[in-house]
Amino acid sequence: VQLVESGGGLVQPGGSLRLSCAASGFTFWNYVMNWVRQAPGKERELVAAITANSYSTNYADSVKGRFTVSRDNSVNMLYLDMNNLQTDDTAVYYCNVPMGPRGNYWGQGTQVTVSS
Repeated sequence: VQLVESGGGLVQPGGSLRLSCAASGFTFWNYVMNWVRQAPGKERELVAAITANSYSTNYADSVKGRFTVSRDNSVNMLYLDMNNLQTDDTAVYYCNVPMGPRGNYWGQGTQVTVSS
């Protein structure tokens, strides 16, 4: 299982970013996928989740209405569109696939910094 995030960077408050996660080594289209973030000194936080067929999504209250999770099963890609970014969104963002007894897999993370 390999998950590779990209798209992070430095953005001003109110700005936007799109994160991408390239997945390989497993049947991507069969699994729920998550975006999880960790800010300095804080616990990891589940930001967004999407079911295997994109039928259902869930978001942390802190990002509802600003972030959108999506996936393209034809190319094994997961996305997170982030709008109206705030300083509290500064964190390392991870792509995650929970596979039950087969394990819980993470990418290396991509840094998002929101600062003026």
